[in-house]
Amino acid sequence: MKKTGRYDVSRLTEAQFEPGSRGRVLVNKLGIKRKREMDRLEREELERTLDELYGMYDETHRFTFQDIRTMHKLWLGSIYEWAGEYRQVNIGKDGFMFASAAHVPELMTTFEQEQLTRYTPCHFTEPDETAYALASVHVELILIHPFREGNGRTARLLADVMAAQAGLPPLDFTSLVRRKRDYIAAVQAGMDSNYEPMKNMFMSVIRRTLKLHGQEI
Repeated sequence: MKKTGRYDVSRLTEAQFEPGSRGRVLVNKLGIKRKREMDRLEREELERTLDELYGMYDETHRFTFQDIRTMHKLWLGSIYEWAGEYRQVNIGKDGFMFASAAHVPELMTTFEQEQLTRYTPCHFTEPDETAYALASVHVELILIHPFREGNGRTARLLADVMAAQAGLPPLDFTSLVRRKRDYIAAVQAGMDSNYEPMKNMFMSVIRRTLKLHGQEI
């Protein structure tokens, strides 16, 4: 298996990396070679996309797998040719393999029928119910990992617009990002449909978010 700086990726060709980037930046429309520059651009585009999504989806919207592809396309469409398209390679991270690329389309259909239909629109009034809904959707989407890059951030975009449906302000994901070991364990627990560890992490996210806005649970 060939290794990159961020992911273990099978069936990769060198053409998928921007020439001159030393295997650190994927081929992109802008010819960017420096990882720091790409990280900055992706971050700026993510902020813009979230603002757009708040205007696109109201509190009555039930999300579909196509909405997830739209989010990814809106975010990365100006950077990568494959934005919004399901990945064609098998990938893993930290020794954990995500769903086979060949099964991604059918898994995303099941994801819509089960998680998205059940938990959106996200109209739960109790914080623990909202946290469970966010956790279930987040874990299942991460386990599928439908895109070549940006799955975690796309999942957070979805969590943000779901949270808005529940009347919450934009979520502060600091604890999710910093507690990497706990986060990975929570994702892995989801393989057995155990969403409690991730629910606990989302409860921390909600508490921190409300505290930053002068509110409490």
